[in-house]
Amino acid sequence: MTHPFRTAVEADDHDAIHALLAEDVVFTSPVAFRPYRGRAITAAIVRGVSRVFEDFRYVREFSGADGRDHALVFEARVGDLAVNGCDLLHTDGEGRIDELVVMVRPLSAATALAEAMGAQFDRIAGEAREEEEGRGRPSGR
Repeated sequence: MTHPFRTAVEADDHDAIHALLAEDVVFTSPVAFRPYRGRAITAAIVRGVSRVFEDFRYVREFSGADGRDHALVFEARVGDLAVNGCDLLHTDGEGRIDELVVMVRPLSAATALAEAMGAQFDRIAGEAREEEEGRGRPSGR
């Protein structure tokens, strides 16, 4: 069975992604300096990643026995560099994602991703701030 997060990402449906996130979701990545907590910033980061990754596709999916842990293996490009990665999801008792960990390799691609996301971070932070202040949220690119 395909996880709804995978379906939403593959459809580039950022409203659906937002709806799948718990209010207190924690986003962690090796290219982020610290974990980020909250639906608004996590949704904004996912939108930013969708602008940076090219030729993104999930290639495998695994779920834990209890149905609350999921691993979505993906491939993409950042510029000319191939990226292999995995979205690690944990869901709360209501089925919302309360932990999202993104792992990427190789180091050269992780570095390129960090640089590309860093260049967008003012936009990402602004999108999150707008949502938190009640001015709505961007839904796409």
